[in-house]
Formats: sequence, C-alpha cells, structure tokens
Amino acid sequence: MENDNKHTYTISIIILAFMFFVFGFVSWVNAILIPYFKIACELTNFQSYFVTFAFYIAYFVMSVPGGILLKKVGFKRGIMYGFFALASGALLFIPAAFARAYWIFLIGLYIMGTGLAILQTAANPYVTIVGPIEKAAQRMSIMGVCNKFAGIISPLVFATFTLKVTDSELFAALPMMDEASKNIALDELIRRVIFPYGILSGLMVIVGLFIRFSVLPEIDTENETEELAASHAGKKNIFQFPYLVLGAIALFLHVGTQVIAIDTIIGYAGSMGLDLIEAKAFPSYTLTATIIGYIVGILCIPRFINQTNALRICTLTGLFLSLCVLFIPGEFGFGNHTICISICFLFLLGLPNALIYAGIWPLAIRNLGRFTKTGSSILIMGLSGNALLPLIYGKLADNVGVKQAYWVLIPCFIYLLFYAFYGHKITSWKKIKRNHYG
Repeated sequence: MENDNKHTYTISIIILAFMFFVFGFVSWVNAILIPYFKIACELTNFQSYFVTFAFYIAYFVMSVPGGILLKKVGFKRGIMYGFFALASGALLFIPAAFARAYWIFLIGLYIMGTGLAILQTAANPYVTIVGPIEKAAQRMSIMGVCNKFAGIISPLVFATFTLKVTDSELFAALPMMDEASKNIALDELIRRVIFPYGILSGLMVIVGLFIRFSVLPEIDTENETEELAASHAGKKNIFQFPYLVLGAIALFLHVGTQVIAIDTIIGYAGSMGLDLIEAKAFPSYTLTATIIGYIVGILCIPRFINQTNALRICTLTGLFLSLCVLFIPGEFGFGNHTICISICFLFLLGLPNALIYAGIWPLAIRNLGRFTKTGSSILIMGLSGNALLPLIYGKLADNVGVKQAYWVLIPCFIYLLFYAFYGHKITSWKKIKRNHYG
C-alpha cells in the first residue's frame, strides 16, 4: 500500500510538472507576442500590452466560476475542460490572422486565459496539499522550474515559426512603404501564427483527454480535521481569513512585477536600438535567472532556510534590484550596440521573483480546510496583476519613457515586504483594528 501511494505521488508530481510546463509555454510566449503584434497590427506601447490584459484578466473574471466548476465536476474533469478552453482560444488565432484583427486575437487570448484560470485553480491546491505543507514551497519551486523552462523555449519556438533572418530589413523598411505594400507585408507577417497555434490547439485537446483518464487522484478539500473545524467555527466566508485576502493582493502585485520584468524587456532593449530579431532571447535571460532561483529553493527549503524567511530575503532583493534598474548608470557592448547596464538588473529580477510566488501561496492557503477551493480561486484572481500592471507600465512608457516606467515596481515590492514580514501572520481583522486603535 505504501509503495502504491509513493507511485501515485510520483506520477502525480510528474503530471503536475507537465501541466506547469504547458502553463509556462502558453503564458510566456506573450513576451514575444507583444512586440510581434505591435509591428504586425501597428500598435502603440499601451495598445500592445492589451495582450497581457486580455490573457490575464480572465484570471480575475473566471477564477471563482472555475472554482465552482471544479467543485461541481471534480478536479480531473475540470482540468480537461481547462485544456479544451486553451485549445479553443488558440484555434481563434486562425481567423484573427486572416483578418489581421487585433481584437479577435485578444478574444482568443482571453479564452486561453480562461482555460489557464481553471487549470491553475486546480493545479496549485494539488501542489500544496499533495505532500507536507512545510515542503510546499519546495514543490512549488519544482513546478516553477518546469514553468520557466517552458518560458525560455516558447518565445524561441514562436520565433522559429514566425520570424525570418530577413525580417530585420523588413522592419526597417516598413515606415517607408506605401500603404498597399505595407498591408501586404503585414498580412504575410501576421499569418505566420496560423500553423503554430493550429498545432497548439490540437495538442491541448489531446493533453486534456490524457489527464482526464490518467492516474492523477482526485483530492478532497471539503473535509476538515476536528481541530481545524473548531478553529473555523463562526467563519461563513473566505473573506474572514485576512492572511488569504492580503496574500491575494500580494500575488496580484508579485505576478505583475514578474511579467513586467519578462514581457517588457524586449521593448526596453528596443529603446537601445535592438530590433525584435536581436532582442528575442532577452525574456529567456530573465526566465533563466528565475530557474536558478527555483533551483536554490529546491536545494535550500526547508533544509537550510524556511519558506517564510526565503520570502523575506527575496522581497528585499527584488526592491533592491528594482532601484538598481532605475538608478545605476553605465553601458556595455552587445553585438553592434551599446546598451544600458540597467537591463541586466531587470533580468536579474527573475532570481528573487522565483521564490516570492512559492513563498506567498502556502502562507496564504494554509489551514483553509473546506474553504480551500474558494481560497484557491481568490488567489488565482490575484494573478490578474499580470493584466493590469503591464498596462500601467505601457501607459507610463508612452508618457515618461520605458526606463522611468519601471517606477511601477517600487510600491509593489514595498507591499510584498509588508506581507512577508507581517501580513501573513494576520488571522483576524479584529486584531488589526485593536492594534490600530491602541
């Protein structure tokens, strides 16, 4: 029996790791979709960041319905439906490309985001509950490695299908073309997404069916121990857990800082004279730093440092690196270009960002018992920070410049420091009021 449990645990971890790989592959390709659509659909910085808005706002809108769906049909069937939604959104890229209609792409991205909202609502509780809670950050780190490794390769795979060596000349020539010639060139450019997203759609259907009939066990989050039930006496809704609510806000701000560090770096490199072909690998640098952070977490948590102290160190480091992006001067050679050293601090943000998510999640979802599914939905809603903060960055970039726009990171890390040192300890709103009023 014990061997069977170990076997099921191992297979479950492998399946979950594969799911997080898919999440990363689908999500982090946005880093190259943003500048790609900016060129092909002739967009401003602000308009181009609606890629992340459409994709991640679904997390806010659909996470609670996703939690209800999981409660009704179970985790495994819900996961299958999530993958089917991913397939539907990817399929919508085909008519969007033929019409070169940005708004249709955004609908497709929203549907894909809906699928991921369902999948993340299911997957994160699995990772947290499948083993000891004190090792949850370690398991999250393993999932993070899979997620970010997929993020490293997905922009490069996308570039393989959609970008040509001669595109540098095309991008330089576009402003000088007449309207008819430009439309022909841009139509050809945008239609290159048809093949990869058509293949992705078919693969997502296959993956959904595979997981539905896999050995991944259903998990029961409805039953509570007597001790946990007693501690929840009188609690009627999820908002009576302050550490969860504050944790959802922390996740909102954290994922926003993470996606800014990854999805804006090509545009920042572009401000230094690098085109899309030259800068396409820059998101991979940030994601590589993130993987290094995850590996450190796997090796050190909880053996040498507990997950709470790791969170505190990472939030402090994140604030420090953000200030370095804004204030450290200097340049270095990169190919035929001279670029600012501040871009190095931007991709180094991936290092502390790795363990912030892994640190917040178990602190925010601990001891929720029968509220776990709803709590997971609330936390997944927090991932909508990926939707809003890049838009704020894009608006600032258009008005004050792409570098000064990184000021948006500073208040985010200040709040994350608050949650790491104090916010996660708050178990009652009444205690806050008593402390406030003396």
